[in-house]
Amino acid sequence: MSEAAAPGAGAIIRERTKVRLNRGEWAWALFEWARNPYVILCLIYLFAPYLAQRVFADPIEGQTQIAGWHKIAGVAVALTAPFLGAAADRMGRRKPMLGVVVLLLTPAIFIQYWAAPAGVAGGLPIWGIGACVIAAGILFAYTEVLHNSMLPSVSAPAALPHTSGLGLALGNAAAVLMLASVAWGLALPGVVQAGWIPAAPLFGLDPVLGEPSRAVAPLVAVWFLVFSLPLFLFTPDQPSSGASFAVALRQGVRSVAATLRKLRDHRNVATFLVARMLYADGKAAILIFGGVYAAGIMDWGLLEMCAFGVVLSVFAVAGGVLGGWLDHWIGPKNAVALEIGVTFLCLVGMVSMTPETIFFVVPVPAEPVWASPIFGRATELAYLAVTMVVAISITAAYASSRTLMARLSPAGMEGELFGLYALAGSATVWLGPLLVEHFTHEYQSLRAGFGSIGVLLLAGFALMLFVKPPTRA
Repeated sequence: MSEAAAPGAGAIIRERTKVRLNRGEWAWALFEWARNPYVILCLIYLFAPYLAQRVFADPIEGQTQIAGWHKIAGVAVALTAPFLGAAADRMGRRKPMLGVVVLLLTPAIFIQYWAAPAGVAGGLPIWGIGACVIAAGILFAYTEVLHNSMLPSVSAPAALPHTSGLGLALGNAAAVLMLASVAWGLALPGVVQAGWIPAAPLFGLDPVLGEPSRAVAPLVAVWFLVFSLPLFLFTPDQPSSGASFAVALRQGVRSVAATLRKLRDHRNVATFLVARMLYADGKAAILIFGGVYAAGIMDWGLLEMCAFGVVLSVFAVAGGVLGGWLDHWIGPKNAVALEIGVTFLCLVGMVSMTPETIFFVVPVPAEPVWASPIFGRATELAYLAVTMVVAISITAAYASSRTLMARLSPAGMEGELFGLYALAGSATVWLGPLLVEHFTHEYQSLRAGFGSIGVLLLAGFALMLFVKPPTRA
């Protein structure tokens, strides 16, 4: 900030605000539009709850099995993603490898349509569903490593935070569009009678067989494949080194081992990776358990939770854009610290609310404050308002973190460091759920369990204070 206040800073700021993204940068960002709906529709709001509630006879068993699948995928990613990134660095070109991953991930998602409800013949066996979910989880992480490692070469330094933020904004915008489309064409028909809603689910899908929920998988798969194409058509790739994948992988394994040793000489990067591991786990836990906490504390049902998901996705779009602007105005390191701090304060605000109180002790009338079928109470509106800010800050932090990683990465090490970046995001993904489980059980309190996530945010924030900011471009 001191440099911005120096003479001539106005000209610098004006120059930064005139950033125009080229076609390759837009195509790179559009890949997020292609792949992010898988997370929102399949992993969080629609398909995973269907698996837990209808494919398994017991929802508790369903949740346990799904958690186990994701744990296996997470371990596989932790053990392989850094080597994949390092191999990509040595091959130079990312798009051929990314193309193979896209072609494998698409059917892994599509096939999940055949996850039939318990007792319905002709569906995939449980082990088959699990194999698809695990494969999709691993391959999805690979798309992140390869896609992220392209960013420093695709985008000019001045445009890099805007390109990164645009990608996240487009990803959330796509999720909102698909959530709304699925609600209109598959979920609401036959449930809500209105002239603008079809009388029955589109395509003749049978709710008894769970087909409207199952159809989310092929819709997301086709969406992913179609909107991945611009990246391969318009985004420039690095020149090929001529090395084969096998040779590059062997070199990559040795390089990652050397990279881990070299982190002793790149302590700034190492400090950021550890900080990111902690605060990213905290933010992920908020996303995972925020809905559970809201449903339990506010007694929200399906309609409220659907609306909740759409609202948060809409505001997350603003987070991607805000992250890019914050990176410019205060630098990515300060932006990340600010976004963590805001998320922590909002977490405290969320934990402070019940249907009858806010800020732990301030009573609020239980009567509705406006005529609405959902979110009618003052505490519900307050909770919704706080979670809107959380959605913005979490998405902004993802955008700013990616920008900071790109800025901190030494030239030629982007792929392997983004592999470690992915590892830092998955190595302790169990830590947030562990805290929530322990504190909820120990104190028999949803508040205590959800509030324990703040420990991860505070630890990550504290470490960020020791990260030296990169040189401003």
